[in-house]
Amino acid sequence: MLVVSNVDDRVPADHPLRTIKDLADGVLKDLGPSLTRMYAKTGRPSIPPERLLKGMLLIALYSIRSERQLCEQLQYNLLYRWFLDMDLDDDVFDPSSFSHNRKRLMRHSAPQKFFARVVDAAYEDGLMSSEHFSVDGTLIEAWASMKSFKRKDDDDDDSNGWSDFKGKTRKNDTHASKTDPEAKLMRKGNGQEAKLSYSAHALMENRNGLLLDLRIAEANGRAEREVAKKMMKAHLRPRSTLGADASYNTRDFVKTCREQGITPHVAGKMRSSAIDARTTRHATYAASQTVRKRIEQIFGWLKTVAGLRKTRFKGRARTEAYAVMAGAAYNLLRVARLRGATA
Repeated sequence: MLVVSNVDDRVPADHPLRTIKDLADGVLKDLGPSLTRMYAKTGRPSIPPERLLKGMLLIALYSIRSERQLCEQLQYNLLYRWFLDMDLDDDVFDPSSFSHNRKRLMRHSAPQKFFARVVDAAYEDGLMSSEHFSVDGTLIEAWASMKSFKRKDDDDDDSNGWSDFKGKTRKNDTHASKTDPEAKLMRKGNGQEAKLSYSAHALMENRNGLLLDLRIAEANGRAEREVAKKMMKAHLRPRSTLGADASYNTRDFVKTCREQGITPHVAGKMRSSAIDARTTRHATYAASQTVRKRIEQIFGWLKTVAGLRKTRFKGRARTEAYAVMAGAAYNLLRVARLRGATA
């Protein structure tokens, strides 16, 4: 029996993924010249970079556990095939090919370019604020167990992870994970369990709660403020405001903000606060302290829906590549909803 069918006809006209696909396709069209240079000029035809990037969006949007599961579902899920512009008779790429080609995307900073273009498109639509922002950080558990956290000079692999750590002190200065050396031992707060982690840092514009920047860094006590300074320098203009929690209330961070002409709307401290009534007396300060908490919604979405509570990759670069695409997926979803609300 011969059946002629169009995949596009199988997707409802009002399906929410249609708007996201249109937005993503527009971004990829703008990145066309850059992505074309990524195609292999020799050997067998490679997987189009556009398809790889949109595959990463699907993983984040639909909480797909792994690239292997995505490739499996492409065998029978028409919605996923339609989103990746695959016909019914197109062969599904192998999960190992997906992993290998992801390295090519990372070499050309394709995830970062895609995210930046999504942000630019939101600016062009008038959805991004250029005056009021918020910053915050969180921890992402690394793909490495505590059993792999051993002394740096320990080359004995015969213990098979059964070493007795009771009564022994383990620190980042003297120990490292044999599974993921870039992961660092860090705890969220006093009394909480220390875990091998990376730190994630987000810069949010306050008007519609869209991500302006998202970065992965080493997990340590200084990362929040150090990365915030870099994002602030890259994106914020003088006379902007920057909301943050009390961990950013240090004299060094506040001084850096003011040197760049940015008003530091950091949460106050009972003792030794770096800001005073000259900042807190304004109504905009109270507004920033209320709106900045929306950044926790972004972290919540990234960790639960996009699966970033625990990274599925080893190494900071690979973790950041997926995190940035997950952040782009969040922005695309948010922009699609905002466009629907204003239509």
